[in-house]
Amino acid sequence: MTNEMPKSNTPDQTPPAWPQRIDPLLKDLLYPSESDEPIEGVTCYLDGEAPLTGSQIEDWLMLPPSVYVEEGSEDEFWDLPTRQEDWHGDEERERASRFIELKKIVEENLTVRQLFRVGDTEIDVYLLGRTADGSRAGLKTKVVET
Repeated sequence: MTNEMPKSNTPDQTPPAWPQRIDPLLKDLLYPSESDEPIEGVTCYLDGEAPLTGSQIEDWLMLPPSVYVEEGSEDEFWDLPTRQEDWHGDEERERASRFIELKKIVEENLTVRQLFRVGDTEIDVYLLGRTADGSRAGLKTKVVET
């Protein structure tokens, strides 16, 4: 009989960190807007139970007061890229399918999701939520709106 404690955090049991978990889904995936832009996984040091505020996002990103931060709806983020139209070609259908899969992974892994839009015309978009361990993570992209 040994006095060894069972190992509870073997590599098989520890889920990968947020960016590593979603990076394969994001490869060559562009968010549609006036200029199609890449998407990346992000982590955020802001914690706490309460939803994030625009002011906290300003602090996190170290933004000057002149940069506008607006909270939006998560649905805004998913509406256009997951939409499947009859006139879509193979490329558009494949992109929509990838976004639908990404949305599913985000919904399964992040709770209390919030959307923040930073700036105007060339807008950084952050979709942030809470992971199972209580930290914050999500997605970042850019949209161009003239």
